Amino acid sequence: MKIVFMGTPDFAVNTLESLISAGHEIALVVTKPDKVKGRGKKLVFSPVKEVALSHELKVAQPAKCGEAAFVNELESIAPDVIVVVAFGQLLPESVLNIPKLGCINIHASLLPKYRGAAPIQWAVIDGLKETGVTTMYMDKGLDTGDIIDQRVIELSEDETGGSLFEKLAVLGGEIIIDTLDKLENGTAVRTKQDDSKSSYASMLTKDMGLIDFSKDALSLERLIRGLNPWPSAFTVLNAKLLKIFEADVLSEEEAVSLRNNISGDAGAGTILAVDKFSFTVSCGNGALRVKNLQLEGKKRMDTAAFLLGYDVSVGMKLG
Repeated sequence: MKIVFMGTPDFAVNTLESLISAGHEIALVVTKPDKVKGRGKKLVFSPVKEVALSHELKVAQPAKCGEAAFVNELESIAPDVIVVVAFGQLLPESVLNIPKLGCINIHASLLPKYRGAAPIQWAVIDGLKETGVTTMYMDKGLDTGDIIDQRVIELSEDETGGSLFEKLAVLGGEIIIDTLDKLENGTAVRTKQDDSKSSYASMLTKDMGLIDFSKDALSLERLIRGLNPWPSAFTVLNAKLLKIFEADVLSEEEAVSLRNNISGDAGAGTILAVDKFSFTVSCGNGALRVKNLQLEGKKRMDTAAFLLGYDVSVGMKLG
């Protein structure tokens, strides 16, 4: 099939590689414009552009997909299908109507659940047991098009936003090949989404990582995993930012036992125990045993290594 591929971040790379390996003709790769980063104002290519150039594929980087020159270029290519993965722009009708077999999007959730920008991380934060990827026909809405295929994956107990990202990226590269086969042989089935079952996965911000220890330990542990590695959950220790990447949950009964060993205030955010490998923080319900972290100005490390060079004692407060 003649394909125009649209994508930008790491998540889209597996799909582009899969399409190339399957022997499809990639007539054009479309990605967001290069970014200027650092003091030297160096131009940085997107991960998708890096891969496209390594395969000597033609690349386009329109600021807006509705630009007349870009639409004309797509029309001249006359692709069978446009495949879109985490591209970063909504496509106008002038683009949606070009490919013979439609614009097909890979979305990292089991639609209609988790439409929007950050379905992977919210699946972890919300404590889902399973999630997956969906291929769908694109329309004018945000992730509202008819479903073609879905693949389901179970979340492990220690799943992080980063580990789930990697798994779903691979799954996306697999599902698109099956979906394109169905489109080519006319067996693709359109299933309308039930809007009443939809939910929105809002974009991640750094501020949402601030840990409120008055909340229960279980929800905080999910937040920590969901925001690992970015933007990361964080608190404050002795006026310095402390990122937390891994923690275990202690029950309320275990937390009460630790609190009873402390004289004075043992409220939320209080360090209840310290051993060679971790320290334990009181929460609104239960407690968190912190196992991996990063103090402002330092490298990320296991708490055991951190405690060798930093004095943490029972009764200290986080936050």
